[in-house]
Amino acid sequence: MTEISETLDATGLLCPLPVLKARKRLKALPAGAVLRMLADDPAAIIDVPHFCAEAGHALLDQGEAEGAQVYLIRKGG
Repeated sequence: MTEISETLDATGLLCPLPVLKARKRLKALPAGAVLRMLADDPAAIIDVPHFCAEAGHALLDQGEAEGAQVYLIRKGG
């Protein structure tokens, strides 16, 4: 089981805000920390994996729960 460091609720936000908020939140976390992000923007399905790849973070999981998309992102070092 992956220990979640923080949760970011980005539901109701449209592109590019979910990724921008995730970037800001991850910046404040130590390397290896896991951010759980909730989003409902249809573009997030493409934007979040792309952001992780470009920024050097690991997308651990991507799914749906609580009526939203759920992403688990481990901050890169």
